[in-house]
Amino acid sequence: MLSVVIQAGGQSSRMGEDKALKPFLGKPLIQRVIDRLSSIADEIIVTTNRPEDYAFLNTRLVSDLKPGRGALGGLYTAIASASHPAVAVVACDMPFASPSLVESAHRLLVEEEADVVIAKTDEGYEPLHALYRRETCLSAIEAAINADLWKVIAWFPQVKVRTLSPGEVKTFDPSGLCFWNVNTPEEFAKAEELATD
Repeated sequence: MLSVVIQAGGQSSRMGEDKALKPFLGKPLIQRVIDRLSSIADEIIVTTNRPEDYAFLNTRLVSDLKPGRGALGGLYTAIASASHPAVAVVACDMPFASPSLVESAHRLLVEEEADVVIAKTDEGYEPLHALYRRETCLSAIEAAINADLWKVIAWFPQVKVRTLSPGEVKTFDPSGLCFWNVNTPEEFAKAEELATD
């Protein structure tokens, strides 16, 4: 059983408007992300501190459980709010979020008894398109927050992390676009050009 949590918490400062709500091929970007992942999800949750802006989604909305704790607090909220043992956390600004990558990561989480299944690119880990085991990750993240750690992966040494190789990511997501998040109007326009579905 898989919970999918879409995080709509960012500031969108480079976009100049809330990118989650900005129309992407005619519908809000966050709706596109939800539509891409809903077929593999047993539950969909959106984390946002402005639930009134997202009421139109008709899905469960959750506000920060650890306000003021940045990305790590957001990750805690996402995992704590999920009702299933496996939790996929995906950013709202990833127009090419990959259901096949999430499904493959979920399978590895179960088969290899990992706590986190996450890709590592040249830019580092991709925590906002990754799979988490709720039971083990929640306590590890809470301990990191209580220790006043801020990095979103600060708690990784406490759990079993299965890192996806570039080759595995390419197999699961042949487009190579799943981690692309759109931050500027230019990136947004480029993504719309590339989007075929």
